[in-house]
Amino acid sequence: MRRLLQAWLSLGLLVGASAGWAQSAGNPPVSSAPISQHQEASIRQWLMRLHDAARSRSYVGTFVVTAGDSMSSSRIWHVCDGQQQIERVDALTGTARSTFRRNEQVMTFLPERRVVISEFRDALGMFPNLLNGADSSIAQHYRLKVLGRQRVAGLDSDVVQLVPADALRFGYRVWTERETGVVVKLQTLDAAQGVLEQAAFSELKLGEPVSMAKLAALMDDTKGYQVKKQTLVKTTAAQEGWQFKGQVAGFKPMACHKRVSSDPSARQGSTLQWVFSDGLASVSLFIENFDAKRHKNMVRHDQFAMGATHMLTRRLGDWWITAVGEVPLQTLALFAQGLERKQ
Repeated sequence: MRRLLQAWLSLGLLVGASAGWAQSAGNPPVSSAPISQHQEASIRQWLMRLHDAARSRSYVGTFVVTAGDSMSSSRIWHVCDGQQQIERVDALTGTARSTFRRNEQVMTFLPERRVVISEFRDALGMFPNLLNGADSSIAQHYRLKVLGRQRVAGLDSDVVQLVPADALRFGYRVWTERETGVVVKLQTLDAAQGVLEQAAFSELKLGEPVSMAKLAALMDDTKGYQVKKQTLVKTTAAQEGWQFKGQVAGFKPMACHKRVSSDPSARQGSTLQWVFSDGLASVSLFIENFDAKRHKNMVRHDQFAMGATHMLTRRLGDWWITAVGEVPLQTLALFAQGLERKQ
């Protein structure tokens, strides 16, 4: 999930794992020991605890993300001071890069190219935040199932499963550190309980004295780098001439914006992104002008899958539609088919 698939995973890091890997190495039997009282509370209370923990805790750790046969790891520093939070993520595998996030502002340093990409992103779907807030409708589409306890990265953790009520969304298995509620491991499950994707800390130190001032100084130091700004301009689908006539239970429109680049070499024209979410899963509809030259190698109804992430494309007259989300392909098809140009 690199650039196109970055919108809902933490700082563009793909999570994923095959069911065989999880059963053989990453999923020892869950303890049947009693769990703490908060896990018996409502799904809304539990999710809010996770949400608040991700925003209020300081930590340093290394986490590994996998998708099928692909695996990568990163080092993360996170600190929060009141309403402001800042974090740094250094890729330990693949192309060297350091990504800083200060609230919604994101700066990605690419040292080999001496380029910094500056942009603003919504926090929706970021791991380990898991969600942007505890939507009251989540309980209508997921059931909270308590599994027990396990240790992850040396930390005692509660384990629960979010069981979907229908085939329009995937399930989740979540490990949270018992004292703080910080998510330390997350799996996305298919209908047969197979593990599609996984993200887990291999080492995590909670309460570390991370310096917000130092991280901010590193983030703002772009000397010797070319800064390329990408701006998301807020708009509405109706204002841009689009409407969604379909119905996908539980999914609500969350945001709509146009991406504008300051790079003069960038392709002319803007791309509209319309985001829907059920509170946990999210789907993005990307709408752009059809370009025969650029889209010549794509079929009218192409599809792609990597772990839990699916992508489906569709040509609609003079427009090219790309639907992307961590949802089953049938769900993406409903979104792609329900999008219409206003007359």
